[in-house]
Amino acid sequence: MGVTRQKHAKKIMGFYKHNFQFREPFQVLLDGTFCQAALRNKIQIREQLPGYLDGAAQLCTTRCVIKELESLGKALYGAKLIAQRFEVRSCSHHKNPVSGSTCLLSMIEDGNPHHFFIATQDQDLSNKVKRKPGIPLLFIIQNTMVLDKPSPKSLAFVQKLQTNQLVPEYQKQSIVELKEKEGLVKQKGEKRRKRKRAGGPNPLSCLKKKKKKTQEGQEPSAKKNKRRKRKRNR
Repeated sequence: MGVTRQKHAKKIMGFYKHNFQFREPFQVLLDGTFCQAALRNKIQIREQLPGYLDGAAQLCTTRCVIKELESLGKALYGAKLIAQRFEVRSCSHHKNPVSGSTCLLSMIEDGNPHHFFIATQDQDLSNKVKRKPGIPLLFIIQNTMVLDKPSPKSLAFVQKLQTNQLVPEYQKQSIVELKEKEGLVKQKGEKRRKRKRAGGPNPLSCLKKKKKKTQEGQEPSAKKNKRRKRKRNR
């Protein structure tokens, strides 16, 4: 594995971890075209992919993908055997299976809440995936697995987040729950308490204090009265 390719993948993984909360184990949805390319190029997906993504990975597919491979007969028999080794994620097409690409697109609706990677060689599917923000795309080129750089849609989404213009759908509920836990959300029927505002100074404290008559102030007047009486007696 080339050092440059590893640095490239590490940088992209940092982008998805930081901006879209991707965490280990990384869930990778594979379609039949990716399995067929891995078989043709002798790539051991289960062994090589965790090292490339620098973390534990859960390889998974859907029933629709396996059904599609079965319908294509012997030409894709090897790809079907590879896909059957992976975990099967539930989709909404139990009774009426759809094409693998349609099924994988349905798995990443509503903001990709399960944080799926999409691994495919289908160019049409890849283009549709790039129109949705926050979905890492894997493909195979010349015996090598490659993690595609973030799409313009993902970059624009992150730019809006950084300017506080948008909150991801999967974060809104967690924010509400956190506020309720901390008691920051007003409960129904609960009256809001009024804050006590700081009042002005006590009006009684503003009154001028009356000067008290001291004994010293009374003594001179008493002496004057005595002197007047003595003069009269004379």
